[in-house]
Amino acid sequence: MGILLEVNLHTTTQGEFIEIIVEGYPYPVNYKGQYHYRSGSTKQELKGAALDKFLLQKKGKRWDAVPVPNIAVTDLKQETFDFFRKRAIKSQRIEEDILTDTNEHLIGNLQLKENDFLKKAAILLFHAEPEKFVTGAYIKIGYFETDDDLKFQDEIHGNLFEQIEKTMDLLFTKYIKAAISYEGITRIEKYEYPRNAVREALLNAVAHKDYSGGTPIQISVYSDKIIFWNEGQLPDNWTIENLLTKHPSKAYNPDIANALFRSGYIESWGRGTFKNDKRM
Repeated sequence: MGILLEVNLHTTTQGEFIEIIVEGYPYPVNYKGQYHYRSGSTKQELKGAALDKFLLQKKGKRWDAVPVPNIAVTDLKQETFDFFRKRAIKSQRIEEDILTDTNEHLIGNLQLKENDFLKKAAILLFHAEPEKFVTGAYIKIGYFETDDDLKFQDEIHGNLFEQIEKTMDLLFTKYIKAAISYEGITRIEKYEYPRNAVREALLNAVAHKDYSGGTPIQISVYSDKIIFWNEGQLPDNWTIENLLTKHPSKAYNPDIANALFRSGYIESWGRGTFKNDKRM
């Protein structure tokens, strides 16, 4: 099984007994094709999505890098390619000759293919209907008076670029209030939350979501707070305190994060939460 243990023979007045000491292991143990791990005082078998994730990690892969059969670059949305190119030209984070080349070439340079297959990240980023391939790949927004009193809600579908743009627009036109004042004839709107902070929270929810879970991102807006939730987790041994100080960037979905970085949406230095914490 690939584990090391300590076996001790002890002698007492009542007789002999064997003590077996097994130190805690940081990963599940394979026995006859099944993976087992300890949770508290019980032994559990790793199954389902958790097993898939573990096996991918053993191969040095993430979920967003899994290849998808029977989907070609021509099946992706041309308008999204055009949108990406416009943003990438402004961000200057990708060579101009790549942006002027074919969609096939662009997908290859973004590392969104494995051999002849598109990765799941390519589907989420550029397909018109990624939910055909990834359950729960959308965003829900709800306005709550109290936790159990939902007043109205919306769902945002489409690929990740479309979700980001539509969600930001909807939040600041329907859900987040603005105090209106005037300087002369100029109308000034001051929103309850800084746009940059909301944008950072949304981008983190999209980039670091565990898309294998099948649950949409949920944004709950109240009169005095706004909550962003996704099915994801912090890197091992990280705490909330890590996010409020200078920290390395460790993307949960590296291929998705790379495309968002190249298009100028996110940074790659782990500064977002720290910067926005200061602004608020």
